[in-house]
Amino acid sequence: MFLLTALVIAAADVTRVAMPMSAGLPEREPAAVGMSAERLGTIDRVVQRGVEAGGYPGASVVVGRKGYSVFSRGIGTLDWTRKMRVSAQESIYDLASLTKVVATTTALMVLYDRGQVDLDAKVSTYLPTFSGGLKDQVTVRHLLTHRAGLSAGRELWRIADSPAEARAAVLSSPVNCTPGACYEYSDLGADLLGFIAEVVSGQSLDVFLQQAVFQKLGMNDTQFRVSELDMLRTAPTEIAPPRGYPLRGEVHDENAFALGGIAGHAGLFSTASDLSVFAQMLLDGGQYNGVRVIADSTVQLFTKRAAGHRALGWDTCDGGAGCGQFMSERAFGHTGFTGTSLWIDPDRQMFVVLLTNRVHAARARRPSKVIADVRNDLADAAVLAVMDDPEGVRAMPASFRADLAQDWNRPLRSRRASSAAARRRAAAAKRAATRKAVVKKKSSGSVKTSPTRKASATKATAKKATVKKATVKKATVKKATAKKATVKKSPPKKSGTSKTTKTKARS
Repeated sequence: MFLLTALVIAAADVTRVAMPMSAGLPEREPAAVGMSAERLGTIDRVVQRGVEAGGYPGASVVVGRKGYSVFSRGIGTLDWTRKMRVSAQESIYDLASLTKVVATTTALMVLYDRGQVDLDAKVSTYLPTFSGGLKDQVTVRHLLTHRAGLSAGRELWRIADSPAEARAAVLSSPVNCTPGACYEYSDLGADLLGFIAEVVSGQSLDVFLQQAVFQKLGMNDTQFRVSELDMLRTAPTEIAPPRGYPLRGEVHDENAFALGGIAGHAGLFSTASDLSVFAQMLLDGGQYNGVRVIADSTVQLFTKRAAGHRALGWDTCDGGAGCGQFMSERAFGHTGFTGTSLWIDPDRQMFVVLLTNRVHAARARRPSKVIADVRNDLADAAVLAVMDDPEGVRAMPASFRADLAQDWNRPLRSRRASSAAARRRAAAAKRAATRKAVVKKKSSGSVKTSPTRKASATKATAKKATVKKATVKKATVKKATAKKATVKKSPPKKSGTSKTTKTKARS
């Protein structure tokens, strides 16, 4: 066993020599890029509050501005055993729906640049089996803005026994309303975009992205399938999924797993350090360290609002999507179900990356509320740390959302349950008080009979009197009969009868 472990470590060292771990962005002091180190320190507090509340065991955070990393932290541990600390440079996380933008949307941007994808072309142009009825009206643009009329998703993992069957199920998904007329955030649409990228490029999505994007940027820890050598530094996710075993280094999303672990809506793994390079590439207009990945005009096209609050693939900041309340109108980003988020503000030349595994046996009762507040606090703290903002320095709030921790550990239906319990307690107390009052009045001999009881008592008394009267009447009749019989038996009267005898006969 020890020999095997040594061989694995040696192999890992050789691999890292051949493909060095991404160093991320160069670091600078906050003041050098117009930011306050003291205000950035708020991030430590709010993220740590999430750990202490049980929302997630640890988090990886990077804040960057003007081409540099100014805040790079690993907070907490990869899991609840507390054995391995989080590192912003080395810890790998399941990105969940960040896959939609870091992978799938980026693939479409590259192919759009090459003139191989037309945003207004029908999806059936690239995927002929996705046709018939309203499907013939769906365009690539509709998919990117979640306005294709598709459902949010399907339980592919229940209905498919292979990636091919799962793919067929996606392609057969119905369109429920006129494309462009309704909005529904859809994993199915992202999957179709991934299929389009594969058909057009002639490669699987992971291979295409590795060659066209990640390798060029030195994002060596960004991948769809985590290697055995990297498992130990990968944050675990669910411990009791439908698959029946704890997940680590394997995509958390069941539908992405059904599609083979490589899907347009989920499946990508990465580090905060790698994502900082990716974010800076977009801020630099599609290039990094002199290497062009995407055209500047394409970056601008895909990251500006196109329909409602949605850009093409990306979401934009409207104050409620995890980007806080201070980012500019041009800010864009996305979040992931596992507790991840990436927000980029081109007006301030800054970005914030947050990676957590809040789906890993969260100890908070409402981990979704914890991560939502921490995401917003992180974005706010980063913007509030900017000291050279043209709009002026903003005042720091007395407390952040994480300081208040409102509803973090209250059950979802606590109000209804508590009010019902209160009603039950009040009713029980009232009954007890009534019984006590009755007992007290009985002991003092001044119990007032209720109208019902009084009526019953009166009726009983009347009945008793009637029975008594009938008995008396019966006794009187019996006595009279007896007297008559006595009189009948008496001898005839005689003259000279004494006065006493005469008196008895009369009575």
